[in-house]
Amino acid sequence: MRPTAEYPVPLLRVVTPATVTIVIVCYNQARYLREAIESALAQTHPSVDILVVDDGSTDETASVAAAFPGVGYVCQANRGLAAARNTGLRIASGESVVFLDADDKLLPGAIEAGIECFGRHPECAFVYGGYRNIFDDGSPAPTLPPQPVMSDHYARLLQGNFIGMHGAVLYRREILAAVGGFNEALRACEDYELYLRIARRHAIHGHPSVVAEYRQHDTNMSRDYTFMLRSALAVLALERNSIQERRHRRAARTGVRVWKEYYGALLLEEWQGNRNRRDLLKIFRIWPAGVLRKAAAALTRRLKPRRVRFGSLRRTEPVSRQFGFDRGLPVDRHYIEAFLCRHAEDIQGHVLEIGDDSYSRRFGAKRITRQDILHVVPDSPGATIIADLANATDIPSEEFDCIILTQTLHYIFDLQTAIDTLHRILKPGGTVLATLPGISAVCRDQHDRDSDCWRFTAASARRLFAAVFGSPNVEARSYGNVLSAIAFLEGLAAEELRPEELDHHDPDYQLTIAVRAVK
Repeated sequence: MRPTAEYPVPLLRVVTPATVTIVIVCYNQARYLREAIESALAQTHPSVDILVVDDGSTDETASVAAAFPGVGYVCQANRGLAAARNTGLRIASGESVVFLDADDKLLPGAIEAGIECFGRHPECAFVYGGYRNIFDDGSPAPTLPPQPVMSDHYARLLQGNFIGMHGAVLYRREILAAVGGFNEALRACEDYELYLRIARRHAIHGHPSVVAEYRQHDTNMSRDYTFMLRSALAVLALERNSIQERRHRRAARTGVRVWKEYYGALLLEEWQGNRNRRDLLKIFRIWPAGVLRKAAAALTRRLKPRRVRFGSLRRTEPVSRQFGFDRGLPVDRHYIEAFLCRHAEDIQGHVLEIGDDSYSRRFGAKRITRQDILHVVPDSPGATIIADLANATDIPSEEFDCIILTQTLHYIFDLQTAIDTLHRILKPGGTVLATLPGISAVCRDQHDRDSDCWRFTAASARRLFAAVFGSPNVEARSYGNVLSAIAFLEGLAAEELRPEELDHHDPDYQLTIAVRAVK
């Protein structure tokens, strides 16, 4: 493309035609851009091209994009997110287009899932999937369950943005261009306004696949709750001029109430940290009914002590003595798997896992070049090494790149000798990924039914490993809260708790301890 008044900076690389174009918009987020591009390049769909639109960044955005020769790049003067997306729309050559913010990521099957949904619903202007939240470092963050909407999408969008993350949407480019693209007058919620404008005229559809990761960090625009509320209400006010049916006008009124309650609750939660009267007055102006309701509830709690309803838990026998295995995924296994997923890149080379190789195969995959399984009981199926970590002189030193040790150390009475062994048999630079019980019933399913000896805290686990590996080389953290601990002790499964209940971590209720130690 030649430089024009509209594109004052030259297009550095040309985008070749493809079925789908992934437009990555970046403004001063070079630190995340590489991951976004790599996630786009990792798509399983065979016909994808990628375009980075730099909205006047002053950081290293251009040099990061230049490291990927097959990726298109265009830079424009800073004009805002909507304008940058429209630039990408004009340049995109794919029949379909995805807009990915530079701090977010696509999962490998994202495009393929969207194309398959289009195949089932060819009448649609866009399709959308699910997403999950991640923290700044890429680790899993609490994510609310999706809101499945099977019909009447326009009315439901008037009531709130159930799609949530823009990167989870795959548009038909021709229709998107025909409706005029993004409204550049909006500083935020321009994606929500576009959803409404399209859904008012065209069919849309969702699919159940989780296709994207939405990064939570301090510079997210969505953290400015007052600004976001005003933006959402401005979108509904703009849309109200085009509403024809009475039921849609009712839905829009519901939407105003829903947005006020959603952001009003967040503002009140934020206010709890400073208790500034002026801030409370601002919240009251936005959400008077909610502030009065919260004040009444607080007064009621002061005047009348809360009574706990035990219900079916008023019993001395647990719901199950099987740790949740008979009901689904045990709660501690939910945390163990989250920990191993977070450190999956460590599971590579020659790997030793205790008991079996299920986690190695699940999280290490093709990175593993050799696998061993250690078991203390002779003739255990699949075991390649029979040994007790407290007396394992036959295992060669500096043998393994990674050792996975989940819920094992509490069965070993001589803990320090076991840690010494782990350090000895690791290669330099190798990693131990260990989990230990904090709050737990006694486990009696081992060969020796009285072998369960210890319980840990993050502090004790850190000191135990640091004595051998050195403090700078040890990370220890805890998972769990009072509710998940009660559920685990009762033998309930992870599926019986909500994601936000599982993923709230209270350091005073340490259900599972996880340690990463590097030699």
